[in-house]
Amino acid sequence: MTEATAVFVEAPARLHLGLIDLRGDLGRRFGGLGAALGAPSILLEARPAPELSAAGQEADRLLLYARRFVEHHGIAGGAVLRLHRAIPAHAGLGSGTQLALATAAALAAIFDRPTEATALAAATRRGERSAIGMWSFAEGGFIVEGGRRVGGTEPAPLLLRQDMPAEWRCLVVVPDVARGLSGAEEDEAFRTLPPPPTEMAERIAHRILMLVLPALVEKDLAAFGRGLTEVQQLVGEMFRPVQGARFAHRVVGEIVEELLASGAAGAGQSSWGPAAFGLFGNEESAARAAERLKGRGETFLTPFNNKGSRIWREGVEGL
Repeated sequence: MTEATAVFVEAPARLHLGLIDLRGDLGRRFGGLGAALGAPSILLEARPAPELSAAGQEADRLLLYARRFVEHHGIAGGAVLRLHRAIPAHAGLGSGTQLALATAAALAAIFDRPTEATALAAATRRGERSAIGMWSFAEGGFIVEGGRRVGGTEPAPLLLRQDMPAEWRCLVVVPDVARGLSGAEEDEAFRTLPPPPTEMAERIAHRILMLVLPALVEKDLAAFGRGLTEVQQLVGEMFRPVQGARFAHRVVGEIVEELLASGAAGAGQSSWGPAAFGLFGNEESAARAAERLKGRGETFLTPFNNKGSRIWREGVEGL
C-alpha cells in the first residue's frame, strides 16, 4: 500500500450514440460510437482503511465494485469510499461503468495496482458488451470502438479517438420517466432481440464512415449532427422490438423533436435512455434551447470532455 493519503477520481458521463452491428457475422459484435461529457461527472474520494466501507450516495454500488477489485487482485486491505458527486443512475449516461472504473482507479492508486482502463474494467467486470464507457474514462473525446470478438473475452478495441471542438455544446435532458434497462433486464433484452437485417449494420457503418467522422474532423457541425441523427434513427429501429418505438419512451421522442426544433444540429437518445441529447455550435444557442425545454427534466448544458478521467492525491495534483 502507498502512503495513507486520500485519492480522488473525477470521471465523466458519456453519451452512447449507437451500436453498429448486433449480428456479428464478420466475427465481431456490437461496436459503437460515443463521446465523453463535461457534465455530469463523478467525484469519488477513497482513503486507506483496515476494511472496505462506503458512505453516502451509491454506497452499495461502490462496495460492490470495490469488493470485485480487491478479490480480483487478492488484496487484504481496505478503504473508505465516499461519492461527492454522481451521474444520474440508469439514465443512459454510463453511471455504472464510470462508478466502477473510478472505484477501481482509486483503489489501484492506493494499492499500487495497474491503472490502465482495460485492467480496471477487467477487475470490476465492466466493458463486457460495449467499451465506450471504458475508453471515455481513459481518453475522453469522441470514441469509435470495434466490437468484441464473438466468443472472446477481450474488451472492444479503440478504433478512433478524436477531440470534440471546444466551442460545441451538448444539452442533455433526463426526463422523469422510467429509467433505461440495466443489469439482468439489459442482458435479457439483448438475448431476446431479433437479429436485424445485415443491411442495417451496413447503413449505420456507412453513415459513420462517410458522414459523421469526416464532419467531425472538418468541424462541420451541421453534417456531424445530421449524421448522428440518422444513425440514431437506424439504431432506434434496431431496438424497436424491445423499446416498442424508436426511443425508450414517448416523452424522450418528444424531447428529441423539441431539441431539433430548438436549433440542435443533431439529437437523439443516449444508450437505453431516458437521457436525450442535442448538439449545438455554441453556449448561447444551447442556452436558448435549455430555456425552451425548461421543465422537461433534469438538464445539463455542457462542453465535451477531451481529457477523460482525472486522478490525484490529497494535496497533490496528478499521480
